[in-house]
Amino acid sequence: MSELVTGDAVVLELRPARLPSRALAAAIDLAVVFCVFMLVSVVVGIASVTLDEAAVAAIGVALFLLVLIGGPIAVETLSHGRSLGKLACGLRVVRDDGGPIRFRHALVRGAMGAVEILMTFGVVASIASLVSARGRRLGDVFAGTLVIRERVTARRSVAVPPPPPWLVGRFSQLDLSAVPDELWLAIRQYLTRMHQLDPGVGRSMAARLADEVVSRTGIAPPQGIPAAAFLAAVVHERQARDARRVFAGGRGASSATPVPVGGTVGSAGGTVGSVGGAAGSVGFAAPGGAVTPVAPGGSGASAGGAGSGAEEQKGAGGSSARFAPPG
Repeated sequence: MSELVTGDAVVLELRPARLPSRALAAAIDLAVVFCVFMLVSVVVGIASVTLDEAAVAAIGVALFLLVLIGGPIAVETLSHGRSLGKLACGLRVVRDDGGPIRFRHALVRGAMGAVEILMTFGVVASIASLVSARGRRLGDVFAGTLVIRERVTARRSVAVPPPPPWLVGRFSQLDLSAVPDELWLAIRQYLTRMHQLDPGVGRSMAARLADEVVSRTGIAPPQGIPAAAFLAAVVHERQARDARRVFAGGRGASSATPVPVGGTVGSAGGTVGSVGGAAGSVGFAAPGGAVTPVAPGGSGASAGGAGSGAEEQKGAGGSSARFAPPG
């Protein structure tokens, strides 16, 4: 993966093409160009049978420059860096800043390609591509371009592991508006890969991310909660809020404002005090407030008894109220 910075200071993560894929694309392009060159040469040779040797030699040099050098330049300029071989291999030529190439970039690449590919049979281009950290040949270096892979193998999406049942809904009063998207992405990447990390490295990374969340929210988690479990619970809370906001938008209801832990389940458009609907969950006060414990036998939502309350919680979009705090 290569990080390129555009003129707007936007970091692009691109995959530079390596020698095998570039060699295959170049072989396809050269095969097509030579076929066109031979076909044009036969046609011009038949048409110039009456000319002298000097004229025939001049026509041959012109055909070489126009077809073998000018052809690839014209194709890369018109296709913005996607010749036939590169299109077949899923490659593309871009500028160093990630933008599309222009005529001057294609001209420099084509002129250098005549030397490092045609005249040396690709030896110079292969050595330069192997030495370069991003697989660039001399034409790319002088033109300020890079050949990248456009088609990347799709990776299977890995779901974020759920938090422990006794943490579901515990941070429903936490203000998450100050947590940036970059931190959410880092937390998600850690949670999906934490089982692949060394235990010591994973714990230190979780502690660092948890400290970042605490510094943004202003409230530390209760003692005894592992950092990884705290991060999973916070991500689950954010996903639950996003889901409520989406589903409530169709009914004209707003669920962005947290409700007290002991709130009741209202009619359609109401909110549930506990996100996961966990009976006997321990409350977590809003920033500046205090932690409010609830008795294990208590219920954060009451609507016609414990049984009907659980059913209404399930209907409101929360998870089933079957979990209790660790005894």
